[in-house]
Amino acid sequence: MTTVLVVDDQPLQLYGLRMLLDSVPETEVVGEAAHGADAVRKAAELRPDVVLMDVRMPGMDGIEATRRIVATGDRSRILVMTTFDLDEYVYAALRAGASGFLLKDARPDELLAGIRAVAVGDAVIAPALTRRLLYEFARLVPPRANGSAEEPKLSSLTDREREILVAIGKGWTNGEIATRFVLSESTVKTHVGRVLSKIGARDRIQAVIFAYDHGLARPHGG
Repeated sequence: MTTVLVVDDQPLQLYGLRMLLDSVPETEVVGEAAHGADAVRKAAELRPDVVLMDVRMPGMDGIEATRRIVATGDRSRILVMTTFDLDEYVYAALRAGASGFLLKDARPDELLAGIRAVAVGDAVIAPALTRRLLYEFARLVPPRANGSAEEPKLSSLTDREREILVAIGKGWTNGEIATRFVLSESTVKTHVGRVLSKIGARDRIQAVIFAYDHGLARPHGG
């Protein structure tokens, strides 16, 4: 059972999401919030597995709410939902620690799969937007200068782990990485886990950001 806190300032959207999530046995809506401050308070109180977070809300928006929830160190993962496929606020939300985003017109099965994935520590990006997101992220966020404080984390990676990080930065799935490097998917999963641990990333989204920050991935990196 995956517990979910739904955050949206539109009552009809809240109602629809609750109806969908309550219709399947593997998810349970434990609370609702209509703005960011309420989301932060209820996340601390309820400690849901996943916070389904709207971006644009009155008062505290979803970005600041995400930042504050992640900063507490609690286990809750943030899945951002947005109306716009390249909303600039989404990049800030990912920086703040969100585990991914989906569009509000996502199919019910895509939303449910996204919630399940985020709950177990994976990252989610609307499938049709992955490459575009990475391109736009690289365009909007320049790499850090050489000699940044993160460099020791890169040095701790083995050659294979660095290759895996580059592949993650390109948006490759575990299956694609396994095919490219002739590895089993379970071996790839182990490598990915070690990479995330060594670079201090919560999930694959944060690993993508890390790879772009350090010049390991490029918009058309293949």
